[in-house]
Amino acid sequence: MRTRSGSLYSGESATTVVGQKRKRASPSAWSGQSAVAGECAGGGGRRKRLVRGPDYLDELPDDLVLSILAKVAASATAPSDLLSVHLTCKRLNGLGRHDMVFAKASPASLAVKAASWSEPAQRFLKRCADAGNLEACYILGMIRFYCLGNRSGGAALLARAAVGMHAAAHYSLGVIQFNGSGGTKSDRNLHAGAALCSRAAALGHVDALRELGHCYQDGYGVRRDPAEGRRLLVLANARELTHALSAASNPAFTAAALPLAGAAGGACSPLLSDFGWSLPEAEPHAVNQFMVDWWTDHGKCKDPAKKSEDGECVELRLCSNVRCGRRETRRHEFRRCSVCGAANYCSRACQALDWKRAHRAQCVPMERWMLDGADEAH
Repeated sequence: MRTRSGSLYSGESATTVVGQKRKRASPSAWSGQSAVAGECAGGGGRRKRLVRGPDYLDELPDDLVLSILAKVAASATAPSDLLSVHLTCKRLNGLGRHDMVFAKASPASLAVKAASWSEPAQRFLKRCADAGNLEACYILGMIRFYCLGNRSGGAALLARAAVGMHAAAHYSLGVIQFNGSGGTKSDRNLHAGAALCSRAAALGHVDALRELGHCYQDGYGVRRDPAEGRRLLVLANARELTHALSAASNPAFTAAALPLAGAAGGACSPLLSDFGWSLPEAEPHAVNQFMVDWWTDHGKCKDPAKKSEDGECVELRLCSNVRCGRRETRRHEFRRCSVCGAANYCSRACQALDWKRAHRAQCVPMERWMLDGADEAH
């Protein structure tokens, strides 16, 4: 080996001319050396680098990959399932952003938690809604209308979902019309609310059937017809029973095996208790659970437009149905319990559910607790 000064180390060939550049070994020589080294290593030396095989994903056409990704999105059980697809490779990241994938996103993948709400989560729901996903339109519309205070934007998204025959969107718009939410008391439209509930009931929405049944019984927004109201309530019971039986994990679970109301402890389906049955209560919709958790984390909501005598903003009330999550958009928007005046409800359906669930045992006539308070004062 020649040093930088041109001298030779001992053992180097003496025939090398001073200042002559060293010749690089030819590729064939290097391949021969590497082959010898590999043979010398045998099984106990370094492992040889494996030759990478063909990538069959690159050979698939884009439309076929999009179809597969759409089915993955439709069967996703969490938002992380869609995220893992985007992190797989550059091609899946690009195809996973197609509108066809966002339009097929399952309701479970859209179930955003209130604790993890952020601007990226809102952009994800907005992207799905823009792609035509009706469930995303409904969820983002409810969040904007009741939680973020964007009444016009939330109502527009709910209307878009309702045009696509989304049953829950029809029912929610009916509740907004009944209460005049987002406006004044004079903005209430009982006939429009009953019509929207009728459309949701025709699509099989159980709460809409229950609401419409009470409307017919009381003549609220429709002509009073107790027989029709009772028929709708019985139909709502049958739908609820069907959903409960289909959700039962035990194939042998039948109506004959249902316990009588009060025979088993714990929460039960309050509507079916009218007929002597007790079933585990169904889980609330993801957006209702979001609103319940949202108001639990953000505390009390106050109306800046209304102030009390001491100058503080008036507090807006939450629906007493613990599985609803709707909050007033103005003061005294929700109806109160006519007996105790302590419970507030956004709809007659929520009032009927909460009465069977808990309020029956908690409701005390107003005169009684006023007399009890006077006796304690004396």
